[in-house]
Amino acid sequence: MLRLYRSLLRLYPATYRDEFGPEMTSVFVQARQDIREQSLLRRGFFYIREAGGLLSGAAHSHLGYALGSDWPQFRRFNMHRQFRFPRSTVFLMCVILAGVALAIDKAQHVQANLSGAQLRTATAAPLILTFIIVYIAAAAGWGILFALRKTGMHRLDEVE
Repeated sequence: MLRLYRSLLRLYPATYRDEFGPEMTSVFVQARQDIREQSLLRRGFFYIREAGGLLSGAAHSHLGYALGSDWPQFRRFNMHRQFRFPRSTVFLMCVILAGVALAIDKAQHVQANLSGAQLRTATAAPLILTFIIVYIAAAAGWGILFALRKTGMHRLDEVE
């Protein structure tokens, strides 16, 4: 099956295959090892799904190269050279961190109320204030770099 996978991988454009081919093959080998103990039916579905994914991915890549990078993309997730995860991930992770800090602060208040002890310090307020200051500084720095056309996005445009 690995030989068939590699031959189907040749359907991708050469530049895409050169950049992502080894990683795709490695992931396929790992996934194949994970299902080797499964039933024959599940392994069959796995191989059909992988072959279908390769065929649709190759067609999608060729269409993207033929029509340029501005063509409407109908898939939910596409691998790009510019980034490997959605840009909103950093923001969402920071929101989660702020939520955890607030939960810790609330838990300290509840514990202090139940035990009748004096609450020593608030941990969430300084953490959230630090987060806001760092976020504003990072946004300002990125804005300056974007205005000067020195962001990673602009540097990658010059490379290609």
